[in-house]
Amino acid sequence: MELYQTQRDVYKLVEKLVSGNFRNELSFLKTLVKEIVRHEEFEIIGGRVWELNVQEKCYELRYQYGKLSKIPTNYKLAIEDYPILSELYHKRTSLHQETDQLLKQKGIDIYSVAAVGDLIRVGQHYYFKYVLGFNAEHILQSFYETLNVISSVATVKLRDLAYNEIQKKIQRDINKASEIQRSLLPPHNVEFHDFDIFGVCIPDSEVGGDFFDYLRNKSDEEDRIGIVISDAASKGLPAAIQALFLSGAIRMAQSFSPKISSLLSRLNTLIYDTFPYERFVTLFYCELTLSSNRLVLYANAGHCAPIHFRFEDESFRFLKPTGGLLGLIREQSFSVENIRMKPNDILILYTDGITEAMDQNGNIFGENRICELVKKYKDETAKHIAYMIIEHVQKFNANSKYNDDKTIVVVKRRSLESISD
Repeated sequence: MELYQTQRDVYKLVEKLVSGNFRNELSFLKTLVKEIVRHEEFEIIGGRVWELNVQEKCYELRYQYGKLSKIPTNYKLAIEDYPILSELYHKRTSLHQETDQLLKQKGIDIYSVAAVGDLIRVGQHYYFKYVLGFNAEHILQSFYETLNVISSVATVKLRDLAYNEIQKKIQRDINKASEIQRSLLPPHNVEFHDFDIFGVCIPDSEVGGDFFDYLRNKSDEEDRIGIVISDAASKGLPAAIQALFLSGAIRMAQSFSPKISSLLSRLNTLIYDTFPYERFVTLFYCELTLSSNRLVLYANAGHCAPIHFRFEDESFRFLKPTGGLLGLIREQSFSVENIRMKPNDILILYTDGITEAMDQNGNIFGENRICELVKKYKDETAKHIAYMIIEHVQKFNANSKYNDDKTIVVVKRRSLESISD
């Protein structure tokens, strides 16, 4: 068989093996060695897989296949006794007479080796993680040449296997993080006296940087509920870490800082000190009170301006920022503003994944569409309004290449008639 024809056959063989699924690196190498020994054209009578043992500075037998007498399981070859093993760093394959007495007794006189896998430093030299050894009465030069093909393609496969294993581990970690993040979100629907509250968070991937929560602050003097919504400036896992941190930090800060302005100042310092590279977080915090005029106190740290819908005249007010982004600078102050929630008034809190959602032509959803939907569904429950906005955003954004986390919280003060019903 011509040299190049043999190389093409070997390349096709290894490529075919590469397309299979293997549990790990060794399962792949075992299959590869077995198939090569089975190829009659190569006249190979035995093959072995050796793995580098860094601690003992040797190669340890992991697998053998063929007609020769079996080598003892886990037999070891000291690398100092085989200088050729360090030379594989430069040429990957080699053909030699066997010198180990036990191996010679097993009928191994001539062997060829192919180095595969990662390079590992041992002392002053570099060694490949695995060495494939083949023996025959007469190893053809053409086979020695095709070992280069085996070495190259097998190394690529091993790297793919290692990469896939890393990806699986990352995915398991992400799934766990997603599970933790979902467990920290509050129940969608909360009722606070005559306030109907509904929130929903839809991450763009398994984890996201959007976050919302309901915080009860019940004391002898007052009964109120806090609502927080935030959006981390980073994306993916870093954003999710910020959201998880913020979830715990705001509860801790609230217990020490009952005043809204102090609460945000403490959060700002914590974020600044904890996240030196992904500092920016936008956040809106409000408290619903049971004062006779249902005063809502709020502070906005650079977040999308929530929309207050006044039912009596169907007008809209945007609750603009009262301070900068959290974590932008270490010391910041935040002013507190207020609105009155009259019966049937609606307050829409959201992240920029709602208003900046794009269609296939690059048009954004925007605040005006939210206002139109609020007017249209003003007589519905907070849950229904929230789902209608989310549904319209998802349809609007369906064919766009750009996606982001989407979070919305709807607060509606119910009328006396609806409460009595």
